[in-house]
Amino acid sequence: MNGDASPTPPRLACRSVPTLFTRIIDGEIPGTFVWRDDQCVSFLSINPVNPGHALVVPRAEVDVWLDLEPPLAAHLMTVSQMVGRAVQSAFSPLRVGLLIAGLEVPHTHLHVMPIHADESDLHLDRAGNATTEELENNAAKIRAVLNSILPDGQASGVSS
Repeated sequence: MNGDASPTPPRLACRSVPTLFTRIIDGEIPGTFVWRDDQCVSFLSINPVNPGHALVVPRAEVDVWLDLEPPLAAHLMTVSQMVGRAVQSAFSPLRVGLLIAGLEVPHTHLHVMPIHADESDLHLDRAGNATTEELENNAAKIRAVLNSILPDGQASGVSS
């Protein structure tokens, strides 16, 4: 091969039924959002490992993260950083981790996860359940930080 091969086209989820995440994005299933823009959203996991565990999800149904177009991948990372900074401020973990696994839902998603103890806080098999009230309270903390740290032009993505 001479290095001139074109990149593999993205594997969009070719489905007759929208993914769980698309149904959340479209409002068919409830979600506790902290961020929305024209390319992606962020909402809290209903099965958090720790309070503040958020997902950053593209609106496009791209199954495998390696197939994301580079500008979209960059945008997801930028939003993950913003949400991660808000999680850091709101929950005071040792660190905020980022995990891309993609095994549970065939729709790319980035886990923004507070780490309070050690790397075991990144293990999805430790996920629990959160009540609607807990999710709303945690989302309000994240939104408040996002509104306080983002310039006016960027704060438009903070979900209400």
